[in-house]
Amino acid sequence: MYPTKVVLSNGASINIRYPEPRKIIKLPLDLTLLSEEEKKIRLDKRKPKKKVKIVETIEDNFNAKKYLKYIKKK
Repeated sequence: MYPTKVVLSNGASINIRYPEPRKIIKLPLDLTLLSEEEKKIRLDKRKPKKKVKIVETIEDNFNAKKYLKYIKKK
């Protein structure tokens, strides 16, 4: 038996002896006891996060004709 900490859904913790080596066991939260607003917040946290795409626009004002005078012709 190994010493283990059990964390209850209300945030309280209890020290117990558990047959497997674990440090913490977290018990699930009962959603039926929450208000509608708290329930919505909890369910939104469970959804996967949307990836943000960053689009960079590169301004290209390079003019090759401007540098033709530096090229040597053979």
